[in-house]
Amino acid sequence: MKEPKRYRYSSNGPADTSRLAEHLARLAGPGSVIGLDGDLGAGKTAFSQAFARALGVEETVNSPTFTIVKEYEGGRLPFYHMDVYRLSAEEADELGLDEYFYGTGATLVEWSSLIGELMPPERLQIRIVHEGGDARTIELEPHGEPYAGWCRILTENGVLTS
Repeated sequence: MKEPKRYRYSSNGPADTSRLAEHLARLAGPGSVIGLDGDLGAGKTAFSQAFARALGVEETVNSPTFTIVKEYEGGRLPFYHMDVYRLSAEEADELGLDEYFYGTGATLVEWSSLIGELMPPERLQIRIVHEGGDARTIELEPHGEPYAGWCRILTENGVLTS
């Protein structure tokens, strides 16, 4: 099987990270799934907040570490924000995540690599790497369409590098 192509985005601070999240939110549609990984403090929740704002979510978005899944309505489409840090793959499997992944909204899963086998085969996988200070390298790995298309569009528009 061919390895997915990887794309990069350089962020010099929270505003840059928010811009990438906004670009991706504009491309998202029903059933969009983004897996989001990175060390503690890398900016996963800040990314999620910017993504939700760009969808038109007006509620405060915070990390759903203890509730696992938070659902936000009222934006351009429903936003499902998950944090699976405290779950085993077995526990996650029992939650019926497929209902979210293949539902009517956009799903963003923080710490998605912990449940990799449960993530849909088509998704956008993102890793935020803390480079010191406010700098981050954000790596995007599209799995299937439309995510490869998203990355091509953002590369053509000068947002991403490959």
